[in-house]
Amino acid sequence: MFSYIRKILFWVIFLVITIFFLSEAKMLKAQDLTKTNSTEKILAETRIKEQTSGEFRQKLKQEITVETEEEEALAQEVDSYVRFVPKCKAKSQSGKVGIAGSAMEYSYDLKLFEKLPLQLGFGTGYIGIENTTNVELPAHLTAVSTGAEVTLPFFGPKRTYLRLGFSPSFYGDDWEFETSSFRLPVRTFLIYQPDDKWTFVGGVAVYPDFEESVFPIAGFIYKPNDRLEFNLVPERPNITYKLNRILSVFTEGSMAYGEYEVDKDNLENVVLIYEDSWLGAGLKFTPNKFIRTYISVGGVFNRTIKYKKEELGKVDIKNGLYSELRMEITW
Repeated sequence: MFSYIRKILFWVIFLVITIFFLSEAKMLKAQDLTKTNSTEKILAETRIKEQTSGEFRQKLKQEITVETEEEEALAQEVDSYVRFVPKCKAKSQSGKVGIAGSAMEYSYDLKLFEKLPLQLGFGTGYIGIENTTNVELPAHLTAVSTGAEVTLPFFGPKRTYLRLGFSPSFYGDDWEFETSSFRLPVRTFLIYQPDDKWTFVGGVAVYPDFEESVFPIAGFIYKPNDRLEFNLVPERPNITYKLNRILSVFTEGSMAYGEYEVDKDNLENVVLIYEDSWLGAGLKFTPNKFIRTYISVGGVFNRTIKYKKEELGKVDIKNGLYSELRMEITW
């Protein structure tokens, strides 16, 4: 029950931020209507033509975007980040817990049968745990995954697509590929783009053998103008405002949930659950079309590390602050 209440509160906070930016978007739109610069009009017309002829760019775990003809040539991408959360006190028990996390994902886009967009990917994840509580926790958690997603035209309204994907993965406390830690998450969802400003997404992700095995996929992307974008799609919903060609500001948030098979004392392959929520803001640097760098800080809350078998222990961690450095390289 409390986990659902926390999720509702998280999205209420994010909705408030969204409403604020939407009001700003209306003001920007009114200002744009007063502009009569012919060069800007030509650029706007060119952008619309590019987006109309574009396709949906696939991401194994992140946002759904529309790629232009220029971007189609950029078939490979590496997305990596490092996130640090200083030690925070545990609730209802003595001791502290500090978290340092990192992840890397490589993706490659190609055309299946020279027509259907297909993305192949490989990723790793790492969570380092510094723990002084009475509950014994592993020093680190690891994840290794591969994946594939294909986008198909959907019978129905125009500009509607069906995306199917799966990600064979291993979740453990080391880099060994044990069969017991193998999982096969799958996902399917519809993408509908009524015009060049709106994109709607709806579907479901299924994680077999997880305690919480079904997660909804729902959201939208709204680009009212060249500067402002609302990308409210799992798993990193964000709002970005472009200050100039190189620098943008953004706010983002998400909820993390993972299950890992670990060893504890003389027990092997016991399930450890890690979950948290975070909300922050930062700067995005885009020096060229190949590199994007994000620097952000914010708050992390609703943090729990617990064993699936309650008698093995549970640690609820107090709210804290985080800092993150993320880089995306496309070529």
